[in-house]
Amino acid sequence: MVNRRQFLRGNFKAAPAPQRPPWALAEPLFVNACSRCGECVPVCPTRIIVIVGGFPEVDFKRGECTFCGACAAACKDKALLNSDIQIWPWAIKAQVASTCLAQRGVECRICGDHCPVAAIRFSPRLGGPPIAEVNTALCTGCGACVAPCPVAAISLT
Repeated sequence: MVNRRQFLRGNFKAAPAPQRPPWALAEPLFVNACSRCGECVPVCPTRIIVIVGGFPEVDFKRGECTFCGACAAACKDKALLNSDIQIWPWAIKAQVASTCLAQRGVECRICGDHCPVAAIRFSPRLGGPPIAEVNTALCTGCGACVAPCPVAAISLT
């Protein structure tokens, strides 16, 4: 949705949709289904679910998602659906920005050290430290790499 200021400035790019908890319905369906009860917040073992604007969102700066399913089990409104059939919770993947320390010539492998599935590899290069690369086929979108990054160069989209 474009606000008035964006419209008048000719900036029609809408803000990105918030990152909802795992197994969330598509955004319009989620907003209609969620009663804003907040039952998903206290059951999250890593405490990454927060309330923003009345609705739950995931804040990867607080930690990672373990995909335990507690939030979906606590959702009485069925805005978070984790059925008996194993459905992958979301399609988000980690991305490394150009602000990464390695791209500035500083050795850093913190994101790779925290990745539980080894989706972040470091490609050697001449004249500088290895560059972080995300293998999107392996990345689960858990967010374990986000909080440890000292320059906030990792995002999930």
